Amino acid sequence: MTQTEQITFPHETGAQVATLPEAFQQSITVRPDAVALRTVGGIQEITWAEYGRRVEAIARGLAAIGVGPGDTIGIMLTNRPEFHLVDTAALHLGAIPFSIYNTSAPDQIEYLFGNAENSVVVTEQVFLPAIRAANTNVTTTIVVDGTATDAMSLADLEQTAAPEGFDFEASWRAVAPEDLATLIYTSGTTGPPKGVEITHRNIIAELAALAEHVEAGFDDRVISYLPAAHIADRVSSHAANMVRGIQITTVPDPREIAAALPEVRPTFFFGVPRVWQKIRAGIEAKMSEESSPVKKNLAAWALGAGAAAARAQLEGRDPGRVGALQHGLADKLVLHKVREAIGMDQVHFAGSGAAAIPKEVLEFFLGLGVPVLEVWGMSETTGVSTMTTSENLKIGTVGKTVSGVEAKLADDGELLIRGPVVMRGYRKQPEKTAETIDADGWLATGDIAKIDDAGNVTIVDRKKELIINESGKNMSPTNIENAMKAASSLIGQVAAIGDGRPYISALVVLDPDAAAARAKMLNIPDADMATLSSRREVIDEVTAAVRQGNSKLSRVEQVKRFTIVPVAWDPGGDELTPTMKLRRNPIATKYAERIGKLYDDAPDDEVIDLR
Repeated sequence: MTQTEQITFPHETGAQVATLPEAFQQSITVRPDAVALRTVGGIQEITWAEYGRRVEAIARGLAAIGVGPGDTIGIMLTNRPEFHLVDTAALHLGAIPFSIYNTSAPDQIEYLFGNAENSVVVTEQVFLPAIRAANTNVTTTIVVDGTATDAMSLADLEQTAAPEGFDFEASWRAVAPEDLATLIYTSGTTGPPKGVEITHRNIIAELAALAEHVEAGFDDRVISYLPAAHIADRVSSHAANMVRGIQITTVPDPREIAAALPEVRPTFFFGVPRVWQKIRAGIEAKMSEESSPVKKNLAAWALGAGAAAARAQLEGRDPGRVGALQHGLADKLVLHKVREAIGMDQVHFAGSGAAAIPKEVLEFFLGLGVPVLEVWGMSETTGVSTMTTSENLKIGTVGKTVSGVEAKLADDGELLIRGPVVMRGYRKQPEKTAETIDADGWLATGDIAKIDDAGNVTIVDRKKELIINESGKNMSPTNIENAMKAASSLIGQVAAIGDGRPYISALVVLDPDAAAARAKMLNIPDADMATLSSRREVIDEVTAAVRQGNSKLSRVEQVKRFTIVPVAWDPGGDELTPTMKLRRNPIATKYAERIGKLYDDAPDDEVIDLR
């Protein structure tokens, strides 16, 4: 398939749509009085008819301030309905709306806006100081939450008359599949962020490929909590809403996701690995707090029966009559109640991606009755390129390529991807684009992988992040880190160290929520992370988890020494990207002294030695 071949999505109305505005204009006719966008609790609800009217009004206002085809519009918003209104309106003008992470500092904003060359930014009052501190070419600032000095309110924009001769319908009909729909800026783990250019054709191709595995429509519900700057939210909630009619509930603070789930009861839920780990930790914490021994034992038995059934399913064997009866009884007495309590009783698609997830977590949810499908993809591939399915639930792999996508391995094991989901290129970086996409259209992903005879892809690790110890042994830090995290919910993050070193060591960071629960159990509810990190009970629990993790690894991969970092690592901070990937180089620099102690044989109270 060539990069110019027409790709369409079969809309529910029967139309074949090729761009996002074209799809949206179909969607608003299906159920005009149904709610398209909402906030938790239904405090704010926007019907499809209102969505359509407001998109047209905002598009008129944007046109009046000079926004037209090919113009970029910066967006710095929390997850809220106004993001969808503004972004969709901009798309109807043939403009290129793009989001940046809310943790962006002024110098980062300066770089991003400089690369994007936007003169308009849409934001909230809380982000104005950072935006104004940046030296950019922004001439118009629009705030969505009230009024601010030297800024236009969204309400005023919607009331602005269209420029003379403006034709809304002609505007959106003129948008072509090859036009850019957005820019996705990479996390910048290996250098300055790159602006990934995603076209309408890319997004329509992605949704068409997913449609073969994921049923979704106007009866479905999704929670938008990941940043809109992330390809996952832009495709799985925003684009899926416009094209497939999924109702969106926005959650502005991702820490509130556990509370939002029971209210929304999503039918479609995508979570990064840390979200799934936190939900699992919450279930385990609730069990540990149960005062009735009978209920506690019953819950433990039920989860055990679920786990046994999950293992049988994964191994392709019959659980036997007794096993099946036990699992059925466990589901009736306990498991279905747990699914209801966490708001996952109506989910028919649950996915995990953006980083590797411990297989133990996937097995836990399968046993609970919520099979989580693992997907793999990148911003550069418009999201999902491979995925496991209910028919091919190969835990430990990221499944097979989705429709229209090809995969192969380079000579050094790097995964190469080709298909209509591959980005147009990096904005204003032709050399980087040429390095990444070859003349035949193959995208070099930067991931080392394996592909089995059935076509299932296993990701080993990022090519640039592999640990090569002083003996020349190649190891995956992610594999090591996941072994530790899977062993205890108390462990939030692990950074494996060992490149050019004699053995593997690690920095371990406590999970703030699990740490707070332990503090309560230890009768020190107000203890901070530093205090908890030095408590013997906590050190012993982490040590046991590291030993358990080591038991799943080869001898050379095992963590020989570690230290508990006495502070939390927050998304968007020095140590983690906004999508919770480790910033390995900054970590190595910031914790150089601690890392040095891990390879110094002199006794140190902060270092736990397992040799």
